[in-house]
Amino acid sequence: MRQLLLVAVVIGGIAPLSAQDGAATPALVSGIHRPLDALLDLYVRDGFVYYGALRSDRGRLDAYVRALDGPTGAKQAKGSREEQVAFWINAYNALVLQTVINNYPIRGRSAEYPANSIRQIPGAFERRTFRAAGRSVTLDGIEKDILTPLGDARALLALGRGAIGGGRLKSEAFDPARLSQQLEAVAAETVRRNEIVRVDALNNQVTLSPLFSWREPAFVTSFADKAHAIFKERSPIERAALGLIQPFIVTSEAEFLEKNTFKVAFHKFDWRLNDLSNRPPDG
Repeated sequence: MRQLLLVAVVIGGIAPLSAQDGAATPALVSGIHRPLDALLDLYVRDGFVYYGALRSDRGRLDAYVRALDGPTGAKQAKGSREEQVAFWINAYNALVLQTVINNYPIRGRSAEYPANSIRQIPGAFERRTFRAAGRSVTLDGIEKDILTPLGDARALLALGRGAIGGGRLKSEAFDPARLSQQLEAVAAETVRRNEIVRVDALNNQVTLSPLFSWREPAFVTSFADKAHAIFKERSPIERAALGLIQPFIVTSEAEFLEKNTFKVAFHKFDWRLNDLSNRPPDG
């Protein structure tokens, strides 16, 4: 199946899907999430989604989404903390994929967002409801009311959001048995993605994604106390961002931050669709 798709995307003019995400084979992901793992492995590369091909294979995605509201989904959503976090990250990302392909290609008219943005779909995050684990949920509700109280802000960075500025969608599903390693990889990635954190020594500043301000209490709770003591006079959200990235920065960035003279600002969120078939040159 994988080889057939590689041939198809090459013929169609799309570069072959790579495994540099560390994409798992379906056997590495347990139970209910195996179908999603297979779909992500086939249709996601470097955080971008081949939405056109996924729409043609939507039967498997729809079946997975239905399973989320079945007995196994309900059991995982009440299981261990690892089971709950993995379940709701996967559910969120699958529901975003389904929302996009239900409206693909997106051609919105609102001047507030890019024409192909998921934000052009009315109420995509705050009003549209879905069924999962025996309850009615929205995407915002999963993030704010379910994932955030579970106490690990790294999970919020794992949410793809259907946008270039969101979490970098992986070519694998999240798995309870490997959740700690997977979320640590998500955290490590923040310092390599300008969409999330930009350490700009030339301009003496650090700029952050609005994600940090949107979910400030969650990030402060998870990371503020991990920041170096030299940053104790900075705001809680600044300490949280620094506490998150400090373990992963290179020596030159560490030396820059240790001067503690930089300013912190928020940059604009990139709401362009993370569409592999129309990937921007700087994507």
